[in-house]
Amino acid sequence: MRRVLVTGGAGFLGSHLCDRLIERGDDVLCVDNFYTGSKRNVAHLFGHPHFELMRHDVTFPLYVEVDRIFNLACPASPIHYQRDPVQTTKTSVHGAINMLGLAKRIRARILQASTSEVYGDPEVHPQPEDYSGRVNPIGIRSCYDEGKRCAETLFFDYHRQLSLEIKVVRIFNTYGPRMHPNDGRVVSNFIVQALRGQDISIYGDGLQTRSFCYVDDLIDAMLRMMDTPGDFTGPVNIGNPGEFTMLELAEMVIGLTDSRSKIIFRPLPPDDPRQRKPDITLAKEKLDWEPMVSLVDGLKQTIDYFRKVVDQ
Repeated sequence: MRRVLVTGGAGFLGSHLCDRLIERGDDVLCVDNFYTGSKRNVAHLFGHPHFELMRHDVTFPLYVEVDRIFNLACPASPIHYQRDPVQTTKTSVHGAINMLGLAKRIRARILQASTSEVYGDPEVHPQPEDYSGRVNPIGIRSCYDEGKRCAETLFFDYHRQLSLEIKVVRIFNTYGPRMHPNDGRVVSNFIVQALRGQDISIYGDGLQTRSFCYVDDLIDAMLRMMDTPGDFTGPVNIGNPGEFTMLELAEMVIGLTDSRSKIIFRPLPPDDPRQRKPDITLAKEKLDWEPMVSLVDGLKQTIDYFRKVVDQ
């Protein structure tokens, strides 16, 4: 039985990761400060003999004994990470330093949940791991984009300087049950608006594209990455290469919810990427992984969840 620490473990992705780790027999320590995470996401694990929940902010050092660390702690939606941009940067940078310091002390393997936002508004499409990106260092999204880029720098410097076993994954748009209804992300926004019969807001002309990965596929890839040989660090793109415009997504959600919502257009926020699509060649080669859940099937599961938690 491995002892596994999951920071941000009560969040959307973290809670699903805790489920999978428990299912395979690991002993899980879930750490969260509940800034965006929720006890409700892990309440079904309360009382399980192999699950422990700790309230802690990763910007402060943590002293525990574990074998592996998944570092997921950081608000990931623009509404949440722009609410306190200084704290967002601290969570990425100080959090990385503290978790790397912990991994160094106890010689634990550590995985960093990085993001496709490190590519910024890309000039290369789709985005391979060797593309260094085009990021505005002083924009309103920079607290998240540059914080995650700096965290990657720290991970690789700890690896090169101290021979620490690291794994880095770059997560592209992911969706599924337990998303926060008001997190401002496009999938949750569209579903909530459609279920309430409200106008669906599209920013810009609706022709910008995203690729959407269902949460079960994403967690499978993260677990596979953590279990790769120690000399393989990544970074590895994890996402679904299927590419959809915002208009296509909105129309799909309206159809699946049988909603009467109308589509309205609003100004595009600054630094919002026009295209985002992962090149997953490396994930296929090194992880023997590719996403299995179609967007339609994943949206059905996500809509079923939101029907239970959203006032309509």
